[in-house]
Amino acid sequence: MRKTINLNSNWLFEINGKSETVNLPHCFNAADGNTPDYIRTRCSYTKELEALEGNAFLLVEGANSVTEVAVNGKVINTHKGGYSAFVTDLTPYIKNGCTIKIYVDNSDYDDVYPSSADFTFWGGIYRNVSLIVTENAHFSFSDYFSCGVYATPKKEDDKWTLGVKCIVDNMTPEMRIRYTLLDNNGAVYAQLESAETEVILDCKSPVLWNGMENPYLYTLKCELVENAETLDTVTQRVGFRTVEIDSEKGCFLNGNYLKLKGVSRHQDRKGMGNAITEREHREDLELILSIGANSVRLAHYQQNKYFYDLCDERGVLVWAEAPVISSFSPLKQDNAKRQLTELVKQNYNHPCIFCWGIENEITQNIKNSKNKSLVPCIKELNDLVKSLDSTRFTTCAQLSILSEESPLNRITDILGYNHYFGWYDFGFDFLNKWLDNFHLDYPSVKLCLSEYGAEGLVNLHSASPSQGDYSEEYQCRFHEEYIKAISSRDWLWGSYVWNMFDFGAANRHEGGVIGKNNKGLVTYDRQIKKDSYYLYKAFWSDEPFTHICGERFRTRKAGLYDIKVYSNRREVSLTVNGKVYTKSGEKIFVFPDIEIVKGENKLMAGEHGIVIIGADETDPSYSITAEESFVRNWEKKSGEESENYLTPESTVMELVNSHDAHIMVKGKLGKDLLNNPLLRLIYPVKIKTALKITRCFRMTKNEVMLLTEYTYAIHK
Repeated sequence: MRKTINLNSNWLFEINGKSETVNLPHCFNAADGNTPDYIRTRCSYTKELEALEGNAFLLVEGANSVTEVAVNGKVINTHKGGYSAFVTDLTPYIKNGCTIKIYVDNSDYDDVYPSSADFTFWGGIYRNVSLIVTENAHFSFSDYFSCGVYATPKKEDDKWTLGVKCIVDNMTPEMRIRYTLLDNNGAVYAQLESAETEVILDCKSPVLWNGMENPYLYTLKCELVENAETLDTVTQRVGFRTVEIDSEKGCFLNGNYLKLKGVSRHQDRKGMGNAITEREHREDLELILSIGANSVRLAHYQQNKYFYDLCDERGVLVWAEAPVISSFSPLKQDNAKRQLTELVKQNYNHPCIFCWGIENEITQNIKNSKNKSLVPCIKELNDLVKSLDSTRFTTCAQLSILSEESPLNRITDILGYNHYFGWYDFGFDFLNKWLDNFHLDYPSVKLCLSEYGAEGLVNLHSASPSQGDYSEEYQCRFHEEYIKAISSRDWLWGSYVWNMFDFGAANRHEGGVIGKNNKGLVTYDRQIKKDSYYLYKAFWSDEPFTHICGERFRTRKAGLYDIKVYSNRREVSLTVNGKVYTKSGEKIFVFPDIEIVKGENKLMAGEHGIVIIGADETDPSYSITAEESFVRNWEKKSGEESENYLTPESTVMELVNSHDAHIMVKGKLGKDLLNNPLLRLIYPVKIKTALKITRCFRMTKNEVMLLTEYTYAIHK
């Protein structure tokens, strides 16, 4: 019979000439992963294994990103991809015991996705490692390291069946497979014994997996038997359900309309990186459920099997995706296919998964996005996934600036767009125009909003929030407009807040914070629920609550303020220093001209109370300067400041915002190289630095030299 041995304890970890004993999961960037110069290198984990009888397989559930397994000094397996599980056959070596050394490298590779993305590429063996011991005949790991059992619920007319396919190593004619489907009480619901590795179980009137209303799960038990002996057993939970999406009517689960109210999730934690445990996974899902979300986009890579299990149990619909992201390269196509195949095969049986994401913002690098092989390669990925799983949707998330006419929008079954109108560009009111125009022009496209968000730092506040101030208050204002736009359109089948949690992004430096993306509704350490968290709770949750915004906006200049309250109650009473104000409404309640006097002011609404200190001046630490705001610099219009003092030390933003620069560059080079939207991403960079990277300006080396001469010439 199969036996699983946990190997998480006592590994000799070696990196850059240093060594220590560690337990898994382990991330060697836990301390530096939120800095731009975090370690990206090759390291190793070593462990002695005792002698064992039988077949032995080393299961590594996640190591980033290129991993080599060596036994007794010889590399016997290499895995390229930092987010899927892989198995190494140790059978020839384990009989006398052996030394295993696992090399892990989170450096950039030309043939491995991802190379560039807005998150830290955490290094190490950050998920569990175990040894699986089997008989000679066993359910196979050879099919891209899946469990070897695939269950496919299918409905035809009103009849349900469960197709089961097994892959077995070393099966003989004398062996049979016993297929047993158990209900959630453990009673036999259907059973069949056969020498065939592919069968169909008739399932009369099964209880449906009905999302959060009733996430009913059956257990499929596959036993490999010979005579009266059971040689191997694999169990998988399955659910019967249908998901349909219509371009006009939206999403339907088991025939019933269901707006997908979603958030996106990165898996890392402050001080832990990606090396999180089941405890952190459970906490994340509880926080997601607490706002009333019914769907989650697990971006931008395959996440821990345990989290998919939790979503199965709680009825959360999952958008699962592979890390084909940002910067396209045909050199990575084989790896893209490999990682997508592992994603699908390793997670095929989860009823929570309703779509497979094949790419995210793959056109972010403009030069690479113009590669003639891009569209054929993405089509190939889509066709691959459809061949692996015809029962689920394929999807992708497009960069906001991608033309609606792009052929990339005609490949997948359903489509997402990532929009940040009101944060990086335009105003948030532009979202309504974009959505309606897109739906009018392309009514057959099944569209969702796959990302949207604004940074909200819990230490920054404003009574008059504005785009680019990084305040909690502007984040709320942004999301108020988005949630209204999303809620008012049934045809928009779903939306995914970017992000549920702040997360590590080593290359960021915004709002005075290094190494983090702060668009989360909850802080990186999961300790603070931002005011925007309660906005979504008001719109999505049925649990009665009331929340006063501005609890951390504590010390303010005494005077009149609009006090905002989020609640899913129809009437809210706000008490301020003993005086009661009452309003009827929905979700967002604004009490105008509330006096904050000097000293302590006590505010209470429902079960929530806060204290505001009235002072002579608002605490100056609540705001940042315009120069510290990446977004404000991004949005700065030309002519706002003198442009006669550009030097090589000036920023790219200053160069791009110079009207004279556009005219002179076009006159000098015959084309305006400064009209490149990707330059926004390097606005804070000095011109002399940016000129070293030709792709930033889409220039030849000769053009770089000419622009360099021009830059020095305009120093006045």
